[in-house]
Amino acid sequence: MNFDAILENLPLYVSGLGTTLELLLLSLACGLLLAVPLALVRTVSRGWASRVVWVYTYAFRGTPMLVQLFLCYYGLAQFEAVRESWAWPWLSSATFCAWLTFTLNTAAYTTEIIAGSIRALPAGEIEAAKALGMPRGLMLRRIVLPAALRRALPAYGNEAIFMLHGTSLASVVTLLDLTGAARQVYAQYYLPFEAFIMAGAFYFVLTLGLVGLFRWAEHRWLKPMMRR
Repeated sequence: MNFDAILENLPLYVSGLGTTLELLLLSLACGLLLAVPLALVRTVSRGWASRVVWVYTYAFRGTPMLVQLFLCYYGLAQFEAVRESWAWPWLSSATFCAWLTFTLNTAAYTTEIIAGSIRALPAGEIEAAKALGMPRGLMLRRIVLPAALRRALPAYGNEAIFMLHGTSLASVVTLLDLTGAARQVYAQYYLPFEAFIMAGAFYFVLTLGLVGLFRWAEHRWLKPMMRR
């Protein structure tokens, strides 16, 4: 094996690492901000709004993220109305389309994770809040959401790891992420094993970091609650 070319292109991998982290953190943050209100609509509302959220989550969970990315980046460009709209400068950007696709995808999964945690809350916690005369909005903010988000940590940790691995699809829309850096090294030096094993090593270290972070979060916020 020849790793000399890999070491020479290490700055390229570091640049790809920055793109991967940027996409991951932005997508997870925006997806979580979108998922929390959608999960509340999914569980609290029983009208058309809940059905709309269900259709959205079912559509994004039922189709591959690669197809979603292709539809966003390549598919929308075929419509003249889109190309002439105010959104075209954004939708013509590979970075924006990747971020938008990843955000909507992780938001769909996170919505169902949080909604499931809300449904799994012990009835006694809700009844105690109602017995104290707590308004519905205050009960959701102080009792339901904090408890549901803590219980959702293990499942959300898995979603964050899946999202990290999913960002590797960004390279198919010309973005230079970790996988894109490996593809470029492979194309230049024809060293498929060395190029992609280096990218895999980066992903492995990032995955270990996420696992450690969520284990710390579970120890900090979830385990004390489960001892009660």
